[in-house]
Amino acid sequence: MNMHETVRRYKEDFDLFETPNEKIEYIFDLGRKHTTLSEEEKNDATFIEGCASPAWLVGECRDGRLILRGEGSSEMAKGMLTLLLDIFSDRTPDEILSFDPAELHKMGIVELLSPVRQQSMEAFLAKVYDYAKRCKEGTL
Repeated sequence: MNMHETVRRYKEDFDLFETPNEKIEYIFDLGRKHTTLSEEEKNDATFIEGCASPAWLVGECRDGRLILRGEGSSEMAKGMLTLLLDIFSDRTPDEILSFDPAELHKMGIVELLSPVRQQSMEAFLAKVYDYAKRCKEGTL
């Protein structure tokens, strides 16, 4: 499943819910599948500057693909990280770099996020795109 198909699948899931609160609950449910990082991996280099709550993102380039893992400290951060990692991880750098993040609006959840949470998502995306560029350049 490519990135666009993954976004479409999430949109279909979110469309099943009638209220914004139900959509937020779904995000919290996604967070229950949340991964954790080792204490060594949670450092200044992996810290996502600009997130509303502490969050970290590790990127590794393996066999020409960017593998992402992350951890957030709040329920919303855990859920959003799980969703975004599903969309962006295990992709080629070119696939990530050619993906327009505006596509995420099609899911119908970005507008549910407070301005601070929207900034958190932008900070996450900036780190992902930086990792993808470094993976493509061979410097990650």
